[in-house]
Amino acid sequence: MWFKNLKLFRLSPSFTLTTPQLDALLAKEQFVSAGAAAPLSIGWVPPREEDVRFAYGVGRQVLCAYRTEKKLLPTTVINQFAKVRAQELEDQQGFKPGRKQLRDLKEEVTQTLLPRAFSLARDTRVWIDPVNHWLVIDTASASKSEEILTALGKAIYPFPVEPVHVTISPTAAMTDWVLGGHGPANFTVDQDAELRAGGDKAAAVRYVKHALNSDDIQKHIKGGKQCMRLALTFNDRISFVLTENLDIKRVAAQDILDQPEQNMPADANEQFDGDFTLMCAELNQMLSALLEALEEKVVIAKAA
Repeated sequence: MWFKNLKLFRLSPSFTLTTPQLDALLAKEQFVSAGAAAPLSIGWVPPREEDVRFAYGVGRQVLCAYRTEKKLLPTTVINQFAKVRAQELEDQQGFKPGRKQLRDLKEEVTQTLLPRAFSLARDTRVWIDPVNHWLVIDTASASKSEEILTALGKAIYPFPVEPVHVTISPTAAMTDWVLGGHGPANFTVDQDAELRAGGDKAAAVRYVKHALNSDDIQKHIKGGKQCMRLALTFNDRISFVLTENLDIKRVAAQDILDQPEQNMPADANEQFDGDFTLMCAELNQMLSALLEALEEKVVIAKAA
């Protein structure tokens, strides 16, 4: 259940909704399939199939899920059917259809084919931490995170959230860490990185499973390239890739999910709650340490 990608945002201390209150608000914007003729359906769903809550709380940590259902209708298929219809229309009227007629034909074909198209549903999980003031979206897509923020703003108005602001840019910090051969306190530099030059050409060099203390890398950095992506590990417990936009990707727990057999949870509910609690605790430590290294501009006081 661990998040694979982290889009980070800060919750304002003005966010005081309880989990039941949040659940009721999300339920008003719940997912309902718009039917066979609709290309897109969106809305909130319970993050666990076994549970009816839209805001699933464990302690003061909250998990939500946003569903997007799209009809898979390739443009090539639409064009193929529209071409046949255009030929039929040409035979009927004795001349080729104009641009407006072709556009109308494509719309007609699309509406005809939509009920026969396959549907693809995808859930995106959201972690809300009102204690440490995090909003974390499990996605690598900027457009998806914006879509979910918009959906949260629709369900919860006003929704007090803002981007994370740091004094030291991730690019400058990662370049210094690679150049110095080590990360900030409690972080180790791993063997994946991307160096990129500035300017229009933007030449890039990528290293995968490659020692980053080589003379070649040092020359690239001294020649003007900067580190745009860097693999790091926090306390030998969580590995991830940090990007120039402060996105965190490829998150992976390092042997901290393994439990002795005598400590195994009694049922699936206990297992899920335990995994979620562990993820929140570990990621909170990692995120706090990372933003401390990057000197977050606005430090929001933790709730008591």
